Amino acid sequence: MKRWIGAVSAVLMTFAAMPAQAADKVVLMLNWYVYGEHAPFYYGKAKGIYAAEGIDLEIQEGRGSAATTQAVAAKTADFGYVDVPTMMRAAIKGAPVVATGVLLQTSPMSAMGFADKNIRKPEDIKGKTVAITPADSMTQIWPLFLKKTGLKESDFKTVAGDGQTKLNAVINGQADLLLGYVMDQSMKIKDATGKDVYPIKFADYGINMVSSGIIANTDYVKANADLVRRFMSATTRAVEAAEKEPKAAAQSILDANPKGGKIDTLTQGFELTIPLYRTAETKSKRPFQVTDQNMTETVNLLVEYGGLDAKAKDNPKAFYSNDYLPKSGS
Repeated sequence: MKRWIGAVSAVLMTFAAMPAQAADKVVLMLNWYVYGEHAPFYYGKAKGIYAAEGIDLEIQEGRGSAATTQAVAAKTADFGYVDVPTMMRAAIKGAPVVATGVLLQTSPMSAMGFADKNIRKPEDIKGKTVAITPADSMTQIWPLFLKKTGLKESDFKTVAGDGQTKLNAVINGQADLLLGYVMDQSMKIKDATGKDVYPIKFADYGINMVSSGIIANTDYVKANADLVRRFMSATTRAVEAAEKEPKAAAQSILDANPKGGKIDTLTQGFELTIPLYRTAETKSKRPFQVTDQNMTETVNLLVEYGGLDAKAKDNPKAFYSNDYLPKSGS
């Protein structure tokens, strides 16, 4: 009996001495320098949501959705958070990437200017000056916005420049509005001036297309299906947790990166992002549960206005998958 007890004790001691299984190291590269939209990833890491799924998450800032898509295609980042239409343009040209979850299902594209200029609807743009960045995603969709709202190019003036030049044009009064994302450029202007910005949202005028989502390399997904499911499960729960605590979620950005912005505009920027997570069709669903119709409409718009190859219309489902998302209630 004593020998048996001793043997059992030895086995138990052996198990106790064994190291815990190491968490999977995962790199998530963002679309840009950190801003309020990115709060759920930092919050999920801070609250241990990724760790609970056996994931050691490293968040890296990006330098644009195209660059992040290239990094994921080359497997120098495991996942990317990017503009999904930008990913589609790369995928149709052969980049081995796919969206494993589409988070922003309503477009954040807007024409925005200082609130005190009282530019609140498309008709108010007449006679004004609009700052654009030639060939970027918003400028490509801009003609559709004009068509939907009855505006003509001759109704306003335009000035062109890169992203920073566009911001400076509004800040310095050289332009009345710029084309930007409701939760991004508007907060940068407010950070710089302390003044509120009012966006005229493209989505409010019948432009239905998705925006940001999680992407991964197609070979990586096939080889790491369980890890992809765990990552998407953690990210779904991180988004849900951040929605409930916007300021705490924004604070998690600053806790990780003290130079990541100002708490008020990070919080406001994230609060402006939350309504973009769902459409009327997905309002009762968990984050990332994009519909086939939304994706098909996005592909059709991009083919007509956004420079996407027409062959993309043959199989819109090739660009995304909901198969790695957690089921309702899980």
